[in-house]
Amino acid sequence: MTPPAMPASVMRNGDSDGGVVWNILGQTYRPVQWCEASFAFDTLFPPGTFVPPHIHPTQDEFIRVLEGRFELMLGDKTDTAEAGDLIRLPRGIPHGIFNRSNAPTRALFWVAPALRLYELFSQIHNVADPAEVVRLAALHDVDFLPPPA
Repeated sequence: MTPPAMPASVMRNGDSDGGVVWNILGQTYRPVQWCEASFAFDTLFPPGTFVPPHIHPTQDEFIRVLEGRFELMLGDKTDTAEAGDLIRLPRGIPHGIFNRSNAPTRALFWVAPALRLYELFSQIHNVADPAEVVRLAALHDVDFLPPPA
């Protein structure tokens, strides 16, 4: 999948590129920008949802928390991020993102370069089996880690 050329435009609040909305393991992702250099997507994490620990070996990832709170695994440390905070995840650093609160968490995620993450999200939309998500992710340069002992 080749990213389109990025047009000069305004993406309205709540909109997504092409009206695309993905359900990924109970979370809602809306792509808002996609080109070769980067890929950005709005997210909604309902209470109790998470992205298990994983590594992007070839992408830097950033998260601006817009509402709510994330608990984070960042390498061998844990931390939290709240509305207004920016999370920086350099390539190759294991990380996990958890909403352990009683309220939804909204955030803007982006990766650079875009590589194949848009394609991955398209393929795992509505896939309910975590093992299949892990298998597909490995084909798109996202490596999930085994659960902690």
